[in-house]
Amino acid sequence: MDMKAIPFGTTDWSEVKPTQHPGEKGFALWRTCQFGDIRVRMVEYSAGYLADHWCLKGHILLCLEGELNTELDDGRAFVLKPGMSYQVADNAEAHRSSTKVGAKLFVVD
Repeated sequence: MDMKAIPFGTTDWSEVKPTQHPGEKGFALWRTCQFGDIRVRMVEYSAGYLADHWCLKGHILLCLEGELNTELDDGRAFVLKPGMSYQVADNAEAHRSSTKVGAKLFVVD
């Protein structure tokens, strides 16, 4: 990741308009800021959310609230609780998210 041409700034996430993204079950609310090639998001998954696709995009993800289940296409599964993170490269390992109780995440990709 090459972070350049991004001046210092602050973000009040409560002022960033959310967009809704339906899952196979439930939905995700994304609050998104774009800084050159870098996308930064605050994502909230509804209780009962299940992604409608396997994702190949690389992310650095921090769980802020709730609990996030991440399944890899090779069968491995991980649970993130508040204060835990994961990182994965573009096109490295297909993954998909779900949550029984809902989750709030900070994502950089």
